[in-house]
Amino acid sequence: MSDSRVALTIAGSDSGGGAGIQADLKTFAAHGVFGTSVLTALTAQNTRGVRGVHVVPAGFVGEQLDAVLDDIAVHATKIGMLADADVVAVVTAAVRGRDLGPVVLDPVMVATSGDRLLDPAAVHALRTDLLPLADLVTPNVPEAAVLLDTDPATDLDGCVAQARELLRRSGTAVLLKGGHLSAHSAGAESVDVLATATGEVLVRRPRVATTATHGTGCTLSSALAAQAALHPGSGWQTLVDLARDYLQAALLAGARLRVGSGHGPLDHAFALRENR
Repeated sequence: MSDSRVALTIAGSDSGGGAGIQADLKTFAAHGVFGTSVLTALTAQNTRGVRGVHVVPAGFVGEQLDAVLDDIAVHATKIGMLADADVVAVVTAAVRGRDLGPVVLDPVMVATSGDRLLDPAAVHALRTDLLPLADLVTPNVPEAAVLLDTDPATDLDGCVAQARELLRRSGTAVLLKGGHLSAHSAGAESVDVLATATGEVLVRRPRVATTATHGTGCTLSSALAAQAALHPGSGWQTLVDLARDYLQAALLAGARLRVGSGHGPLDHAFALRENR
């Protein structure tokens, strides 16, 4: 493939650098993919929490989308924090009317610190309008419950059932991330559930004991978009395995960064540091 592979992230900014647009662009670069971006919100945050959110006006989100897509061929897209219903509507129109490649939707609703990042009207718009247009959605356990308007799963069987139901309702492939399950219910492994039209697959990796988890969901979804850009036509099981391997390595390396005093970031550039 002679042309550069390009991925687009549509998400919010993290001033602490561990999540959001910053994590997405670092992840794209780590995969050798050229990253483009559309900012949907500015956050004042660090490893200890979110202090404030400034939503980018929906019209300007649209201008950013047009500026990128009128000029640059995008091979895959990751969608993260969308903040309000007007922004969801603009992004939904772009997914419906423009060529964004495979779309990975990370339904960001609550930060690792517990801060709410999506208002109720935006949740409804995301669930009913945007979700069915995506190619893959990557909720964690609490987010899957919000999308299904039910209680969170408490064990692996519940995750499988909710992933299957979310696929049935939306028609979109689902990667339900099981990291929020307790070690008691999930054991020594972190188990994700991939639900597609061909059935469910359990994606298992050893559970990493670390507090350097800030941006985990952003990193996984952007790694999936990067892999989709690099490997057009590949099935989601192949792409999920590749992206999950990258996430596992970034989690393991994150503890050595020692950034911040709360939930520190992953090490997106671990391969560069290991080769110095």
